[in-house]
Amino acid sequence: MNLILESVLYYPFMRRALVAGVLLSLCCALLGVNLVLKRYSMIGDGLSHVGFGALALAMALGLAPLAVAIPVVIVAAFLLLRLNSTAKIKGDSAIALISTSALAMGVMAVSMSSGMNMDILNYMFGSILAMTKADVVLSICLCVCVLVLFVVFYNRMFSVTFDEAFAQASGVRVNVYNMLLAVLTAVTIVLGMRMMGAMLISSLIIFPALTAMRLCKNYRAVVVTSAVISVVCFLIGLFISYIAATPTGASIVLVNLAAFIAASIAARLLKRG
Repeated sequence: MNLILESVLYYPFMRRALVAGVLLSLCCALLGVNLVLKRYSMIGDGLSHVGFGALALAMALGLAPLAVAIPVVIVAAFLLLRLNSTAKIKGDSAIALISTSALAMGVMAVSMSSGMNMDILNYMFGSILAMTKADVVLSICLCVCVLVLFVVFYNRMFSVTFDEAFAQASGVRVNVYNMLLAVLTAVTIVLGMRMMGAMLISSLIIFPALTAMRLCKNYRAVVVTSAVISVVCFLIGLFISYIAATPTGASIVLVNLAAFIAASIAARLLKRG
C-alpha cells in the first residue's frame, strides 16, 4: 500500500488531482445535502450543461474557459431560481429549459469552430491529466471560499433548507440564502468539470448526500457523514483509476454507487433487526 501511495504521489498531476479533488468532494458533499433536501438536486446536472456550453463557446472564441464559464454559470443559477419562483415554470422544467438550451449552444459553437478537440472532451468527460497548476490554485482558492461561507452561514442554510416560511417569518432573508446556495453550487460545478467532466460532476452532489441519509437522520450527522463518504469515495476512485488505468470520473462515480448500495442494504438490515 505504501508503495502504491508513493508511486501515486510521485507524479505532479496526481498530486494536483488529489488536492483539488479532496476540496471539491467536500464542497459537493456539503452543498449536496441542502440541494437534495430542497428537492433541487438536479440543479447540478443543469448547471454542468450550462458550464459545458459556456466553455465550448469560450474556446470557439479563443477566450479563457474558466473566466467565461464561472460568471455564466452563476447567472444561470440566478436565472434558475428566478424561473423556479414563478408560477408557470417550476424546478425540473426550468432546469431542462436552461440546460438543454446551453448544451445546444455549446455543441453549435464546437461544430462551427474546429470541431470536438481534446480540450472540449476533457471538459465533457473529465481528465486529471488536463489539470494545470493554475487550475489547482484557482480550485483551492474558490473551494476554500465555498467551505468558509458554508460554515459561516450554516445555521441560516439549515433553516432555509427545512422550512422557508418559518425562516422568513423569523427574519431570515430566504431569497438571499437561496441565491448564495445557487452561487456556491455554480462555482463548485465549474471547478469540478475539469476533473469529473460535465456529464458526471452532478453525481458528486447527489450520491454522498443520499448515502449519508441512508445511515443518519440528524441533519448535522448527515452533513458530516456525507463529507466523509465523498472524500473516501474520491480517494478510492482515484487509486482505482491509477492502478487499473480507468477513467477517473467514471471510477469515482462507480465507487459512490457501490457505497450507496452498501448503505441502502445496511439501513434495511438494521431496520429489520
